[in-house]
Formats: sequence, C-alpha cells, structure tokens
Amino acid sequence: MTPAHRPRASRLLLAALLPALLLAGGAQAQDASTQPVDRIAAVVDEDVILRSELDRAITNIRSQYAGHEEQLPPADVLRRQVLERLVLLRLQLARATDTGITASDQDLERAVQGVAQQNGIGVDQLRARLAQDGIPFTEFRNNLRDEIITQKLRQSFAQGRINVSEAEVDAAMANASASASQQFHLAHILVGTPDGASPEQIATAQKKIEGIKGLIDRGEMTFAAAAVRYSDSPNALESGDLGWRGLNEIPPAFAAAIQQMHDGDVIGPIRGPSGFQLLQLVGTRTQAPGSGEKVTQFSARQILIKVDDKTDDAAAKAKADTLAARLAGGADFAKLAAEESDDATTQRRGGDLGWFGADTYGTAFGMQVAALGDGQVSAPFKTDAGWVIVQRSGSREIAAGDENLRAQVRETLGRRKLEEEWNRFLREMRGEAFVDVRDEQGKSTLPELQETQKEKHKVTPTREQQDSSAGGTFMQGSNIP
Repeated sequence: MTPAHRPRASRLLLAALLPALLLAGGAQAQDASTQPVDRIAAVVDEDVILRSELDRAITNIRSQYAGHEEQLPPADVLRRQVLERLVLLRLQLARATDTGITASDQDLERAVQGVAQQNGIGVDQLRARLAQDGIPFTEFRNNLRDEIITQKLRQSFAQGRINVSEAEVDAAMANASASASQQFHLAHILVGTPDGASPEQIATAQKKIEGIKGLIDRGEMTFAAAAVRYSDSPNALESGDLGWRGLNEIPPAFAAAIQQMHDGDVIGPIRGPSGFQLLQLVGTRTQAPGSGEKVTQFSARQILIKVDDKTDDAAAKAKADTLAARLAGGADFAKLAAEESDDATTQRRGGDLGWFGADTYGTAFGMQVAALGDGQVSAPFKTDAGWVIVQRSGSREIAAGDENLRAQVRETLGRRKLEEEWNRFLREMRGEAFVDVRDEQGKSTLPELQETQKEKHKVTPTREQQDSSAGGTFMQGSNIP
C-alpha cells in the first residue's frame, strides 16, 4: 500500500528527544580568545566530525548513565561506538542532501511544538528548561532538524522499496490467533563481521560471542550490561533493546524458538549476515483483537500526478486530464499507471492499491472510490499528494476485527521488511564511504593513505560545524539478520 494519501501524522517520536537532552551535559560557552583550536575526529567523505562534537556526544551518553557508569564499556570502546553513530548520521544527512530531502522551517517549528506539547509544557518553558540544563536552543533545534531529515530519508526509502503483497498478509493472517495476538520484548547482542570476512575474522568473532555468552550464563554480567559493553549493534547503548514485536516482525528462523522461550532466556550464538548474535526474550504480552462489527473494503488502482517543486497544480491537473481522456478512449488503466503514475510503490503494480478501508487514504479518496461501481474510472480529483484518477476493481465486507488485525499484520510485515532493508542500506552506505578516523593529534590512522586521497578529503570545518553539536538522542534502527 502506498502512503501517498495517508494523514500526515508525525512518526518522529519527538518526545523521546527531550528527556535525553535534559539529561545531557550541555557544552558551556567559552570566550573566543580562550577557546582551544578544535581538532578533527574523523573525515567522512567530504565532511568532518569535530572532536568537540564527539566529546559532547560522549558526555551526553555518560550523563544518561549517571549512577550506573559500570554498565558503560571502557572509554576507548565507548568512543568508538559513539563515533560510529556520528559517522552513520553524517552519511544519512549527506545522502538526504543529495536526494533533495530537507527539513523546512515549518517542519522544525512543528517539531519543536510537538516536543513541548508531548511533554506538557509550552515552547517558552522548553527553552527555559534547556537553558537550565546548559543546552543551547540552537543545538536542540539542530538535533531536531537532523532527526527530521533522517526520518524523511527513511520514509522515502520505504516508499521506493517496501511492498507488502496481499498474499503475504493472507499467509501471515493464517498463522495469527483468532483470539489474541502475542508479542515479544526482545534484546540482542551483535558481534559484527565485515563483508567477505576471512576464516580468521569469523573465528575471532565466534570466540568473542561465546565468551560473552559465558559471562551471562555464569551470572557475571547481565544481558543488558553485556550489550552496552560488547555489542557492535547501533543500539548497543540502549542495552540492545529491540522493543516489542509480533511474530510477523520476527524472522521465521527465530519465531519457533522464541515461542518456546521463557522470560529472561537467551538463545545463540546465531550466525547471520551481520555477524554472530545472542537474543534474549525480555517479556511477553497478548493483545486482544477488535470487535465483530462489519466494515467495507475496496480494491482499486490509481494514477497519481504529484504537485511538487517540479510540477505546479495547473500542470499536474492538465496532465491528469490528458490521461483521463486517454482512458476514456480505451487505454488500459494498469499499463497507463505503470507508465505515468508518480507513486513509486504502486506504479510497478499497475497502480494496484490492493484491499483498503474507506478512510485508509483519507475521506475524500474514500468517497470517490465508494461512489464508483466496479470497473468504473473516476474523473481526476485533488488530494494532498496531487491529482488522482482511480479505477475501482471490487468491494467486500469483513469483520472489523479482521480488518484491524489485517492492517496490523500489514504494518508489522512492512516494518520488518523496512528494518531489514534499511540496515542493509546503512551497511552498504558505510562500506562505500571514505572514513578516516583521526588520532589525538588529528593525524590519519589509515595505514597507507595515498597523498591524492589525503588531498581529496582534506576539508576545513565550517563555522556551522564548529557551532553545531551531534549529541543528543540517536534514532538508529536495530537488526535481527
């Protein structure tokens, strides 16, 4: 299903940013005459990460573990983990810039207001609380802007690559309980191996994961503490927490084993494409299905002509009118959708939206489809995404509980696919990037960096880079290969 017509509800979890920032130790302003020269911590393609940024990010993490410092890894390991997060963030922001993804001032204002509202305070109070904790409001806004941009990049990635077929939903529904939906709270520890790892690298990683498992089995360290100290996963500093997941969000290879586990049990080591893993079942819960009321579903195809920076409203309407005339003249709807629709997700399926509820894509869209008979084609009509032509294929009535469950199954399948693809995308992007980590004196740690490469990646920090901070909350996905 395409998200092109869905309500624009924010999925940024903005409220999670505020507690992390309020716990963080903000950088205190210094007089320009006494401020030391900032060194480069790492070169990332044509960008740099300053040592001050890395130090602030580490300070933020240490502040969040105040009173539980023993759970943190050794200083050098913590530094490497945080720097890797900053590298991934830089790469995502650069990719977003290359693809034209930005965060407007309106996006940022809505985000700031959202954080304030979700924490029960006003924007002025938010400013005051940040100032009280030594966090410049500009720094807070910069972190929010980065979060918005990376989330937009992830959403754009999902629209172009993630598709859940009706057959996949049907298969998952067949395995779903008629009375309840079971969910599992999971955590993991990853000891990573590089792509094309040598036998020696694989053996070293396996020995390390077995040693970690031994510490946990002997009670010398909790799973959460071991994840923070030893895991190579992006969510290591969150104790390896993977959150609550339904069976449809868990790869089939793990699902059967997890159903037989008790809370606190650990399985592994398990070899996957990212390396070796340990998986812990933290807890279980059940969710009851919806009521037995009936709801109407429709099956339809669409052609979307977007209104954006490249195509204004008048041009989009003119194109939609032209396509409508071609359809009236006998053109095949599916073929025309595949050739002309601007919705990447449905375009490759001939515009097929599958089965959906009347309000799935908004009231206006649902009313247009409901007014058609099976096989009929609508006149072009306007939505938030642009101008749309719809061809209704069929309708049916199902129990509301089944519809709710079906929507949940579709969402969880899509989320699992997105997580797998997104983490693969991050690994590929990281592997293709030029990353030069610098030592304490700011010198390259690459053993044999060609002079031409040094000149190519010799960059000077901008004033914005010196002023901005990369601390705060990181929102990296986690992975079960």
